[in-house]
Amino acid sequence: MSERTILVWFRNDLRIHDNEILLEAVRKADKILPVYCFDPFYFKQNSSGNPKTGNIRARFLIESVANLRKNLQTIGGELIVRIGNPAEILPQLAEEYHVNEVYHHREVASEETEISEQVETALWKMRLNLKHFIGHTLYHKEDLPFPIKDIPDSFAVFKKKAERDSNVRPCLDTPGHITTPGISDAGEIPTLQMLGLNEPIDDPRSLNRFVGGEDEALTQLANFFDNNSHLLIGKKGAQVNLSKLSPWVALGCISLRRVYWEVVKHQQLNNTQYGNILLDLLWRDYFRFMFKKHGQKFIATKDNTEDTAIGTDALFEIWKNGETGVPIIDAIMHELNATGYISNQSRQITAGFLVNELKVHWKKGAAYFEEKLIDYSPASNWGNWAFIAGVNDARESRYNVAVLPESASRSEYIDTWLPVLI
Repeated sequence: MSERTILVWFRNDLRIHDNEILLEAVRKADKILPVYCFDPFYFKQNSSGNPKTGNIRARFLIESVANLRKNLQTIGGELIVRIGNPAEILPQLAEEYHVNEVYHHREVASEETEISEQVETALWKMRLNLKHFIGHTLYHKEDLPFPIKDIPDSFAVFKKKAERDSNVRPCLDTPGHITTPGISDAGEIPTLQMLGLNEPIDDPRSLNRFVGGEDEALTQLANFFDNNSHLLIGKKGAQVNLSKLSPWVALGCISLRRVYWEVVKHQQLNNTQYGNILLDLLWRDYFRFMFKKHGQKFIATKDNTEDTAIGTDALFEIWKNGETGVPIIDAIMHELNATGYISNQSRQITAGFLVNELKVHWKKGAAYFEEKLIDYSPASNWGNWAFIAGVNDARESRYNVAVLPESASRSEYIDTWLPVLI
């Protein structure tokens, strides 16, 4: 009997713990071929002439892929790394290594879905199956109390019914060992220059630099519960949890279930509530399920046109460069440009300012956040901006977005905008 080989196509699931496609491949195949493709599509210029993926975000990605390779090597495996179109690379590798099937985690946003379809078409011509798994949500869609087509559009209703009638599945085991075929050329991890980007200059005022990878994600999660630095006093004296796990969550260096069960464990151990973190996990699920239910209609403008008003380009430039003259807006944008990260409440107020005060089309801001944020996630980013712009039919917003006076201090800002967890 011939050996069975499964190619595991890693995308935004850069971990070996709680990873269904990796564990299932180990169970079903004799040999595993892990692959990651740096797709040039994500490093091309956007409509503003800037890189679709900025250098800070790209550096974090490179570090995360390198750490995934290291962790696979610790359990006997290897990660093949290539630069190129997955629809071309994966069929080539499948033929070279006599692959029987390809596994990957399903995405929901349009660009990612289109790439999957291209790969599926290319593999189908070889009579190979691309098997889809669901691994980016807290609640598995099969465990929800409603089918995808009937998911409530109201977040409040979705939250109430999901928490009442669904359960979060336990984390999956980490494979103890995997066997790969004899790999002649695993490929090198690209540099930023190889992706057409310059090295970022880290701002010395930044308190920390986010380092990509599963190891760092698990360390960050453990440190979050080991000290009290994540606790701030928010509005009316309430304690607010800031874990800053979102960069690792976005690339799947850590699973939502791992975060959830650690929160549950520590709530029981020390009687500390981490409701904001659990709320954020639910928001992530909600946005992904809305994209699954509605597709691009979820973020489509009602008249399907772009803003062409005279002067909006200049206004967008002063916003993105932090030159609006509004101290809190400018400070937040300087932080984003220097570090690739700003808190959720910072995103809401700067987005609200761009849309409601400067009257610039919201998609310009969403594309800029896509370039800059190291925790960029298509569903959350575009869904959030669409909410703020009011282009969908949701009757609630994540925040009651308003603009603070120019004289507002940082402390007033924190008191006004309760941070939403990670």
